[in-house]
Amino acid sequence: MKRLVLLLLLNVPAHAGDIVEHARSHPDGRAAFSFDTDAWKDTEATRHLPIGVFDSGIGGLTVLEALLTLDAFNNDTLQPGADGTPDFAQERFIYFGDQANMPYGNYSAVDRTDYLRELIVKDAVFLLGRRAWPKEGKEPHFKKPPVKAIVIACNTATAYGLEDLRKAVAAWRIPIIVVGVVEAGARGVLESKAEGGIGVLATVGTCASGAYPRTITQTLGLAGRTVPTIAQQGSATLAGAIEGDSAFPESVAAYALKEARALAEAYRKTEAAAPLQTIVLGCTHYPLAKAEIDTAFHTLRQDPAFRDLVAEKRTFVNPAEATAKELFRELAQARLRLKKGESSILPHDQFYLSVPRVEETGIQLADDGSLDRDYKYSRSPGLLDFEDTKNVPLTPDLIPAASARLVRERLPAVWKQLSR
Repeated sequence: MKRLVLLLLLNVPAHAGDIVEHARSHPDGRAAFSFDTDAWKDTEATRHLPIGVFDSGIGGLTVLEALLTLDAFNNDTLQPGADGTPDFAQERFIYFGDQANMPYGNYSAVDRTDYLRELIVKDAVFLLGRRAWPKEGKEPHFKKPPVKAIVIACNTATAYGLEDLRKAVAAWRIPIIVVGVVEAGARGVLESKAEGGIGVLATVGTCASGAYPRTITQTLGLAGRTVPTIAQQGSATLAGAIEGDSAFPESVAAYALKEARALAEAYRKTEAAAPLQTIVLGCTHYPLAKAEIDTAFHTLRQDPAFRDLVAEKRTFVNPAEATAKELFRELAQARLRLKKGESSILPHDQFYLSVPRVEETGIQLADDGSLDRDYKYSRSPGLLDFEDTKNVPLTPDLIPAASARLVRERLPAVWKQLSR
């Protein structure tokens, strides 16, 4: 009864509350969707735990690249300013891509945001726990360490699940930092100081949430800045194409041009006087295709119908760097960051990916072995004793060839760690 009262006081949503209670009733972390609730009792040991990062697929690797390469602070004084050493040089990361259930951005279109919100908390529970699956084998192991902080490297997951997860962490009474990318994206708009209109290119789900226009408006308003016209375009295809999903057979460039045109048309309807200048890459997959997206807007300007609508020089906002800066400040304030000469309990970063649990009865698969689309988007929350996916080590061979090329060419720090 006390636990239920606590959940009510913290206003934990029903389905997130199901997982909160499920985890609390399995405190040893052996059951699916649970974790060892005693893992953070020793504060000094907690400092040496890795940092968790999750996304709906490989797009969050753009955020991990920023975490691996950021040099925005002095590591000794903690003051702003580069010192020649990456800010997270002593830290190690565990990355999880929920590829079996992606794209997250499409759940709202089929009225399954309740299931999406459950997926988001499940992702966090995986990072908090020790339970994972080998690449081959039918039984999980318990060798994965828990994490001391969680970065939601997914715009849709941040929009729909950030507050749920923070309330869950409070209900579990664990000292975990939770950072999301939407607020960071809004700060990126503020810091860009670009003039003209703002276009948010994101997934259907992120746009449906209204998170970016709302947060950008609040951020600029609090800074005393005039809020320019903001338009959105929610794509149901671009993230999947970047991911190499066979359901999206056209080139990334072709999908990028379609979405750029749609965003420009949405901006036209606002009847704003200034051209569209700042483009927020509101899905973590999109920075992998920044070149294709920029080319798409350049192509549009060759059409007289769009020449005055789209600025000749455009500013792209990638929330990843701002997210990395926020995490540094949060770890420093909580005294959880590792200092020079200290080391994590992990010698190297770890990577995991969700795949269909083909041995489980009741799941439906597409011809390419992925979860059937109709099955994927018809599921309901609350079945916490059923696993239709499992989280296995992510290795380069599990990434579609086109996506692997993008990671290799555009995220070199990540590719180096991933290829160990």
